[in-house]
Amino acid sequence: MKHFLKIVFVLVLAWSCTDEPVETVFFDLDTENGIFITCEGNFMYGNGSLSFYHPEKKEVTNHLFQARNNAPLGDVVQSLAQYRNSLFIVVNNSGKIVVADARTVEFKGIISGLTSPRYIHFVSEEKAYISDLYASHITIFNPKTLEITGTIDLEGYSSEQMVQIGKYVFVSHWVNGEHILVIDAETDELVDKIKVPAQPKDLRVDKNGKIWALCGGSYVNVEVEENLSALVRIDPETRTMEQIYRFSEGMFSSGLEMNAAGDTIYYLNKGLFKMAANSRHLPDSAFIPENDKLFYHLAVDPRTGEMYIADAIDYTQDAVVYRFSQGGVLKDSFKTGINPSDFLFH
Repeated sequence: MKHFLKIVFVLVLAWSCTDEPVETVFFDLDTENGIFITCEGNFMYGNGSLSFYHPEKKEVTNHLFQARNNAPLGDVVQSLAQYRNSLFIVVNNSGKIVVADARTVEFKGIISGLTSPRYIHFVSEEKAYISDLYASHITIFNPKTLEITGTIDLEGYSSEQMVQIGKYVFVSHWVNGEHILVIDAETDELVDKIKVPAQPKDLRVDKNGKIWALCGGSYVNVEVEENLSALVRIDPETRTMEQIYRFSEGMFSSGLEMNAAGDTIYYLNKGLFKMAANSRHLPDSAFIPENDKLFYHLAVDPRTGEMYIADAIDYTQDAVVYRFSQGGVLKDSFKTGINPSDFLFH
């Protein structure tokens, strides 16, 4: 297996090399205090990248993987996750997951043959799930060996974000969907479906063990209340919706996040909104207005409560990430690659 991976990577390198190859750069990143950021790039351009930001030093390093390995990551770098000292970088349109050392960003392996991978959820030391936008199954692999060990049939549904409570993994069915899927992580089987508003995507769990889902709403008959974008709270025990917060017509929210205490919710909707998890109503105004920016992605540092907001600018050029204090005061801003899509905090 290891020999095969080396051959694959040599071929990737050969494909990407020029007449004047770039000198390999070696990193020793302060991963305990730094933040990895995936940047999607542009669809079909193969210009996705990986950045690393150090909050204390206010320093950012871009295009890490390319610089370290002399090879591009691929087309649409969607998300990333960490297992021990390995980074698992999900490259959506390339249908693969690239594995690299978390401190040096040195290439370690690849999981290929996927349809349209989106996110990774680690179930145990020897089992992890990969969601997929266009496949009606979840792929199971071993994080230690990188071998695909099976699939979970989703009965025609696709999969997006995943959260786990006890032995059950709750999975959002995003595009043209209206369900949260329930997977038994012991048997690797789909055991239930929870009906929610149209196009659920982001999932988070609060301090009471309740699941929050941000639903994008339907693209047809948007004047009908049932088709509007919504934020919902779900009881994982009864598998029912406890509360629905409907957004106004024309409002499409994204980037659902939760603070480390699990008592405060954040989301983007032409500005950053903040609300208590026990609130009965959506906030009336933005905590941080968007103004002339294009808020694309949101992340909350679990250690400091600081908020990171990516400004895509126009979706085609290098983006800017703004770092705000818990109180909403701007502390720093820095350039990244194109369309920052995911942040990994330690």
